[in-house]
Amino acid sequence: MNTERLVAFTQDLVRLPSLSGEEQHVAARVQAEMTALGFDRVWQDVNGSVIGVIEGARPGKTMLLDAHIDTVGISPGAPWVHDPFGAVIEDGAIYGRGVADMKGALAAMVHAAAALDRHALTGRVVVSASTLEEVLEGVALRTVMEATQPDFVVIGESTNLNLSRGGRGRAEVHLTTIGRPSHSSAPHLGRNAVLDMMRVIAAVEAIALPTDPIMGPALFALTDIVSAPYPGHSVIPSICKVTYDRRLLPGEHTIGVLAAITDNPALADIQLQAEIAAGEYTAFTGATLRAEKFFPAWVLPATDSFVAGSLAALHGAGIAAELTAYRFCTNAAYSAGIAGVPTIGFGPATEADAHVIDERLRIADLIAAAQGYQAIIAATLAG
Repeated sequence: MNTERLVAFTQDLVRLPSLSGEEQHVAARVQAEMTALGFDRVWQDVNGSVIGVIEGARPGKTMLLDAHIDTVGISPGAPWVHDPFGAVIEDGAIYGRGVADMKGALAAMVHAAAALDRHALTGRVVVSASTLEEVLEGVALRTVMEATQPDFVVIGESTNLNLSRGGRGRAEVHLTTIGRPSHSSAPHLGRNAVLDMMRVIAAVEAIALPTDPIMGPALFALTDIVSAPYPGHSVIPSICKVTYDRRLLPGEHTIGVLAAITDNPALADIQLQAEIAAGEYTAFTGATLRAEKFFPAWVLPATDSFVAGSLAALHGAGIAAELTAYRFCTNAAYSAGIAGVPTIGFGPATEADAHVIDERLRIADLIAAAQGYQAIIAATLAG
């Protein structure tokens, strides 16, 4: 594996902005790299995800390595010291938006797969550069999996070179209180939807949520609140809406998440609507992706053969990996949480490196990640 070329490819990806739905330039660069490195087949699917296949010498099972190519934007506020699209190397690290989340992992996957000894490989390796993950976790990956039918999935989201065997899910919960308008000089003639929502929020914040020994607690995080009419010129608001980000643990479902709010007898006098948000986004190809924003959590036992074999392979490659679980939501919400395909997570950087100012990735960790992917593939698909 040519590590200088791996670093240069990572820099190329970082220099190309790729907000969700605007990933076309990165997709083209990935497709060109896979083709130049000798992947047996490379194509772009209807959602713009790039898929490359390495065929082993003998037929067998299929392993899919997935990394998304969309990134969050550059938030206003404290300025970056390094150009977010400069891919500057300083003190042994590459700086730039998306380098940790997760263009570095993608570059490592592409180069790791291309450098495999195909004569020692039974089955095939698929690498996907998937789109729109930042807004709809796992939805674009579903199309990739339907086309490739993997037996195993490796998600490249950051694990600090540890091995994740599970991950929290995510739901977007919309709550609406419906009041009755009146002139603000006579508020007693109306019903203030904002005051009702204040009671709802207090009740939600008091819900006793479960916790998991490796994933931590489930969470409700209030992310926005709006009322109508707005501005409320001398009018008592008749509508108030809030959005909660709900972090999920394995075994949680839509009905239970909503019932914990709506079945509260203390809110029985409030006209309250609770629902899971629906997401609709357009890929750069023009395809429209729609999904309910409920992305389930997932977990594999530590004794699972894919988990145990991959952990042993990383140790054999000199990587002191430990078993962990993602605290954030990933494309594994589909591969493991819905499709039930054995899935692990392994990648460079830490979860705290994502979405931050002066995002960075150590080059040593980038190279170690590529070596780790090769070790996991060899252990799982050895001939």
